[in-house]
Amino acid sequence: MAIPVKLEVFEGPLDLLLHLIDKNKIDIYDIPIVTITDQYLEYVNAIGREDLNVVSEFLVMAATLIDIKSKMLLPREINEDGEEEDPRDELVNKLLEYKMYKYMSLELRDRELDAGRSLYKRPTVPEEVLKYEAPIDLDAILKDVTLIKLNEIFRAVMKRQEDKVDPIRSKFGNIEKEEVSLTDKMAYLRDYACEHKRFSFKQLLLKQSSRMHIIVSFLAILEMMKTGEIIISQENIFDDILIESRIQTTD
Repeated sequence: MAIPVKLEVFEGPLDLLLHLIDKNKIDIYDIPIVTITDQYLEYVNAIGREDLNVVSEFLVMAATLIDIKSKMLLPREINEDGEEEDPRDELVNKLLEYKMYKYMSLELRDRELDAGRSLYKRPTVPEEVLKYEAPIDLDAILKDVTLIKLNEIFRAVMKRQEDKVDPIRSKFGNIEKEEVSLTDKMAYLRDYACEHKRFSFKQLLLKQSSRMHIIVSFLAILEMMKTGEIIISQENIFDDILIESRIQTTD
């Protein structure tokens, strides 16, 4: 009377080899090829013959193991670097690659299962609630827009200009030219304000070509604030200060 034997199902010969390595607690980089080959052949002999495609894959790996087993009995070959070649290296690389892809597939499967537990609910917030905006206290927002704040921005821009100076080339002699006057800079700012209407205080200073231009631009802005040609504002605390033109243009 035949005794039924239940065999584990493996996805391929590499899967079977990994199982044998884990089962025997073997170092994958130092596989005892004789032991693994014998155990592998025992499993192959117990496989049914119904699916020749599956059986052929396991037989090819069995032939490979026997080939490696025979090479292990012969003197090792020497490569170009003068080192002995291990007949198991190619098999080890395939096993490591297969193991990596196997773990990746398990990770993707777990993520798919987790994603299946996620539910999506369309937003049902009333439109009037979505359109609601909290009231803004302009006095509280603009209370920090002072000459002190302007001075901090001015100093930060001046510090950035100083960092741009080459410590070596700055010592070279240069040809001095006449810098712009306050009157000329105010005329420039009036044209700029009429064209842009609303612009950034910091960006305006960063566009200046030299330290003197920055200083004169800063003085011109203070003068135009005094005369009411421009006003300054700040939407949020610590935001850049914005300049808005109050100059009336005639078409």
